[in-house]
Amino acid sequence: MPSLKDLKNRIDSVKSTRKITKAMQMVAAAKLRRAQDAAEAARPNTERFNAVLGSMASAVAGSETAPLLLKGTGKEDVHLLVVMSAERGLCGGFNSSIAKLARQHAQGLVAAGKTVKILTVGKKGREQLKRDFEAQFDGHVDLSEVKRLGYSDAAGIAKDVLDRFETGDFDIATIFYNKFESVISQTPTAQQIIPASYEADDDEGGPLYDYEPSEEAILADLLPRGVATQIFAALLENAASEQGARMSAMDNATRNAGDMIERLTIEYNRSRQAVITNELIEIISGAEAL
Repeated sequence: MPSLKDLKNRIDSVKSTRKITKAMQMVAAAKLRRAQDAAEAARPNTERFNAVLGSMASAVAGSETAPLLLKGTGKEDVHLLVVMSAERGLCGGFNSSIAKLARQHAQGLVAAGKTVKILTVGKKGREQLKRDFEAQFDGHVDLSEVKRLGYSDAAGIAKDVLDRFETGDFDIATIFYNKFESVISQTPTAQQIIPASYEADDDEGGPLYDYEPSEEAILADLLPRGVATQIFAALLENAASEQGARMSAMDNATRNAGDMIERLTIEYNRSRQAVITNELIEIISGAEAL
């Protein structure tokens, strides 16, 4: 049975931990508001941009002159998986859910006889995939020094991916990230970005525009930007999801610390009462002996 001093030290230690988790929860809440606003603000622009690309892509579908980013290499032998995770932990199952989805996808490809290459963004996902797929690692992007995500960060990643595609390094590229739904809900998502896959906006009942120059020429210029836009949107969704997951995890940790303090305090009081009772018995017994 722990001594009173041990119980007191444990209570003080848990109280200190609770202060830290509470502070981290408040910081995550403040960061979440900014990250959520950024992710939600980017969605309409991304959706509309993709719709425009989808309209033009449908017009050149099957054409031999279609850009390579749209029609692909014609093969599905080599897959590049871009796994986006956090640089830091203490955010519940945020990193694990992304790594799990990427791991399942990679295992399926390997089982089908495909070659898998992995580009990691954020060290936590890399750490979780290292044991099973270290041999497939083909690059890493460190964003630990980035305080606020910008389009330039996504453009740098997109350039790396596009350069690899132009040199024939892979046939299909897929990004993995968490889509933000709410503080308690983030959805692990796999999205193919090369070859580009866009859905045309059919609400208008058909094409309304004639393009000059041709759709192929415009797509050749816009498709690389489309890759960067999709990566940027994924980074923003991931950032909001990370803070939401961290806020939820720290809230749970704070509550658990409070419950533990309550239990330890009850145990401390009972032990203290037992010590006092024993001392009284000894005093009374000694007085009776006299």
